[in-house]
Amino acid sequence: MLASDWSRAAAEIARAEAAGGDWLHLDVMDGHFVDNITFGPQFVAALRPHTRMDLDVHLMIERPDRYWRRFWEAGADGITVHVEADHDCHETLAAIRSTGRRAGLAISPDTPFEAVLPYLAEIDLLLVMTVRPGFGGQAFMGAETMPKVAAARRHREDHGLAYHIEVDGGIDAETCHVAAGHGANVLVAGTALFRAPDMADAIRSMRQVQEIL
Repeated sequence: MLASDWSRAAAEIARAEAAGGDWLHLDVMDGHFVDNITFGPQFVAALRPHTRMDLDVHLMIERPDRYWRRFWEAGADGITVHVEADHDCHETLAAIRSTGRRAGLAISPDTPFEAVLPYLAEIDLLLVMTVRPGFGGQAFMGAETMPKVAAARRHREDHGLAYHIEVDGGIDAETCHVAAGHGANVLVAGTALFRAPDMADAIRSMRQVQEIL
C-alpha cells in the first residue's frame, strides 16, 4: 500500500483486489524506529470496510507492545513486529497470537539471523526485509538477505514448524524468482505492482514463478 495513490485509497484497494492480490501489506512507521512517518490504526480501520483481502500490518515502530492492540482492533489480520524494536518479543508475540490473529516477526538486513532464532517456534510469519526499512522504492539487497531466507527455510524444515517466510523490499518480476528460490512463500511488492502498466499481469507473472519452483 505504501506505493499506491493514497488520495484514492479505496480505488487502489479495489484495483489490487480485482488484479488478484491476496494480502494488502500496510507499512506503519513512527518516525523513531525508522526515519519516516506513514499512518496509524485509524487509516487501517478506514480501509477495512473496503476489502476482504487479508490486512498484513507491518509495525516499523519503536514500541510495538504499546500499539499492536490498536491495529488488531482496527481490523488487522496479521501483525508483524521487529526483533530490533524496544519490547519483549516473547510477550508481544504471545499477546498477538492470543487474539487469534497472525503473529509475525521481522528482521532487518543488518541484523544477524541468530537474533530471531529464540522466537521461531512462536510465530506464524517471519518477514525478512530485503531493503532497509523506512522507505519504498529501494533496490533489492539479495546478498545480505537471501542467506537469512534460506536459513529460515532450513530451520522450519528441521524443526517441523509452519511459519510463512515473507520478503519485502525491491520485489519485482526478477527478484521474486530469487526470493522464492531461497524459500520465500509470501512476496510483498509495492512499486512493481501499483506502478505496473497492468497489475493483474504483474501478479500473474509472480505467481507463475512460485508455481514453477
